[in-house]
Amino acid sequence: MPSNKDVIAIIGLGYVGLPLAVELAKQYEVIGFDINAQRVMELQGGTDHTLEVEDSDLKKVLVTEAHQRGLYISNQSQHIAHANIYIVTVPTPTDHLNHPVLTPLEKASATVAQVLKQGDIVIYESTVYPGATEEVCVPILEEISGLVFNTDFYVGYSPERINPGDKKHTVTKILKVTSGSTPEIAKRIDDLYRSIITAGTHLAPSIKVAEAAKVIENSQRDINIAFVNELSKIFRKLDIDTKAVLEAAGTKWNFLKFSPGLVGGHCIGVDPYYLAQKAIEAGYDPEIILAGRKLNDSMGGYVAQETVKMMIEKGATIKGAKTLVLGITFKENCPDIRNSRVIDIINELQSYHMEVDVFDPWASADEVRDEYGLDLISEASNLSESYDSIIIAVAHQEFKDMDLKSMKQAQTVVFDVKGLLPKTEVDARL
Repeated sequence: MPSNKDVIAIIGLGYVGLPLAVELAKQYEVIGFDINAQRVMELQGGTDHTLEVEDSDLKKVLVTEAHQRGLYISNQSQHIAHANIYIVTVPTPTDHLNHPVLTPLEKASATVAQVLKQGDIVIYESTVYPGATEEVCVPILEEISGLVFNTDFYVGYSPERINPGDKKHTVTKILKVTSGSTPEIAKRIDDLYRSIITAGTHLAPSIKVAEAAKVIENSQRDINIAFVNELSKIFRKLDIDTKAVLEAAGTKWNFLKFSPGLVGGHCIGVDPYYLAQKAIEAGYDPEIILAGRKLNDSMGGYVAQETVKMMIEKGATIKGAKTLVLGITFKENCPDIRNSRVIDIINELQSYHMEVDVFDPWASADEVRDEYGLDLISEASNLSESYDSIIIAVAHQEFKDMDLKSMKQAQTVVFDVKGLLPKTEVDARL
């Protein structure tokens, strides 16, 4: 059983690590560690710019000194040395070739290994391919610490299921899959999570099973979205409203309800590549998984190309045309810009030498500039009075209330990617 004497270090205080740290800090001594000094200062001041944790909830558990119940935040690795349970929640992205990038995970493992002690437990929550915890992370822990796996220290894997921006399915309300490197440690890890997860836990029979469960959850969603994206392309050629088709089909009790759109973010747009990479290494060519990825990755370019076609039909001169893209985050009502596929729309439009304005009241201008090299329009009042095309790329609530008529000409094309507005007010939607 978990004990109030357990000291838990959370490695990585992003969208996954911070909500977990705050919940654990209500019962345990928790040290939140992140290498980003700016992020640490922000959190020490009781502010979370990701909006995953309410500032009031963060301030309730914050403590300014270690060795007491609550959340102590630091970017100094020596402050995690007295923990006995380490939970790693760093990002695991892909590179420009869609190959898994395990560097953050390897560096986090090295940081933990430097302070690892007899009897300690290291739990990984970062998305990985099946086998990565024991094949990649454990050797690092052993080599740097000088300790022996499953004799001196133990590991577990409990995949994160955070849905950024979702205030209904928060960390304690999502059933948690758990696993451990021995039956006894697996039970202890399960008990630890069960102490804060009101939705309950599912103890997987092995670490590899838990790792595989994570990547197929999002691979399944990716494939289903790819299917409706393909339907959207087909029905557009047949002049059929895809949304109306899906609503009609959705009346059947066992029809799976998915909507077409851009597929980005830190999970659905990334996880299938982790599974595909491992499958290829094992000698299997994952046809369906990669086909789904290819189709979903094509949607940004498709939206831009269809917009240009409609502009030409209306007599627009494409070179030098002004376009407004509404939204740059990967999903609605959320500031997360990681792996946003809206950038594909923007890049494709710019390849036609069009002028592109981007407005997003949720996104950080600094983060967008650093990540994508784009300067956002800071205020809606700074938008142009006339655009040749407008693309609603993200369904932020604010966009419902915007007066698009004031920015339109008679020939303006409006492409509503997310079906935010009535069909009669737009020229196209997925």
